This record gives sequence, structure tokens and C-alpha cells, in this order.
Amino acid sequence: MIINYLVDLFFPQSCFACSKTLHDNEIEICTECRHHLPLTNYHFRKEEPINQLFFGRLEFKAATALFFFQKNGRVQKLLHQLKYKNQESLGTTLGTWLGLEMKSSMLFDTVDLVVPVPSHKKRMKKRGYNQVLSFAQAIANVLEVPCNNLVLIKTKNTKSQVFQTKEQRWKSVVNSFKINTNEFIYNKHILIVDDLITTGSTIEACAKVLIDAEVKNLSLATIAITSSMFR
Repeated sequence: MIINYLVDLFFPQSCFACSKTLHDNEIEICTECRHHLPLTNYHFRKEEPINQLFFGRLEFKAATALFFFQKNGRVQKLLHQLKYKNQESLGTTLGTWLGLEMKSSMLFDTVDLVVPVPSHKKRMKKRGYNQVLSFAQAIANVLEVPCNNLVLIKTKNTKSQVFQTKEQRWKSVVNSFKINTNEFIYNKHILIVDDLITTGSTIEACAKVLIDAEVKNLSLATIAITSSMFR
């Protein structure tokens, strides 16, 4: 207790979204940011906005994102902390937040297994962790279902897709995933989890190999979705 007090006194924790010093009752994200982060609330809406993005390609039983992504906004700062600054605990915070809302919406009640989008082994070696995993595990804990990060394997170490067109993104990820084992997914309702949807190419590539492995249903949850896709 005393050590923790001294650490907080000399090294006060900052909000991952705005960098302001956190108050005693705040964890990782300050109260102001929690109130101003751009929530999608897709899991509480009757229409299916994310399925519109995948129309003609995929259909999810349920699909949601916690936030809208805006360049240079709070959500981008959160993702940067999670992805590049080794702040895996932030993934747990965000996963618990979204998981509780997903559970209350009852749209994800039949999910059998949570599967995070994998990172390539070279990227894992460089970064040391898959930034999606803690987020996926937290959702699974709330939904009270298993999370398995060994179902999917990324076989191609694709380059950053930041400046790629939709067609270029698809070409870079197509055939870059494979099933490691279908022991846990055959005829099951699988929840795919990722950090950010832009064009949906990565999700589509993962979904196609899961469909080929004869899963029963697919659902989707991500931390954020690009706000320019739809509102």
C-alpha cells in the first residue's frame, strides 16, 4: 500500500486517451474521456451497420465495435498505447467495457468461442505480444466462454495497410491465414475479435477460413471502426 502510494505520488498515472493525470478513482482512462469517447452502440441498434460493410461478402450473426475511429482523436491514442506501448492492461479494460455491453444486449448469447485475429510470428517476436489478445480474453471472461488464440495462424507477414487502398488491402491479406485446428470450432458460433476495422479485409480473410472449417455462425467485435465508413 505504502509503495503504491509513493509510486503514484512521484510517478502519477496518466490517461491513455488525453495524457491528463488520473484521479484516485480513475483507471487508465479519465472520466472526461469516458464521457466523450465516440461510442458506436451498434450492439443496441436494431439495424446491422457492420453487416452493411460486408454486404455480399459475409454475414455476421451479430457484429459490433466499441468506438468510432477518428484520425488524431482519443481512440487513435488508445490504440497506439495498446499496440505499440505494451499497455496490454488497456485491452482488458476495453474488453471488459465492451463485453458487459454485449452481454446486456443479448445479441451474443449463443457465442461458443472467442477467437482473436492473430499476429504473424515475426511481428510477435518484435512486439512481444498480440495487442488483440487481452481485449479478446476480457470479452470472453464477461461472456463466460473460452478464448482460444491458437485456432488461427497468420502465415504471411503483411506490411502495414495504413496507406493502402481497399483492393491493395485485400490482396495483401488474402490467403494469409489458416486454421491451426478445427477441433474447437466445428459447428460452433465463433466470435472473431480484432482491434480496428477499416475496409474489413483482414476480418474477411479470417472469416473465410473459419467458414471453410464449417463453423456454425460467425460474429464480430472490435475496439474501433473507421468513422468514415458510416455513421
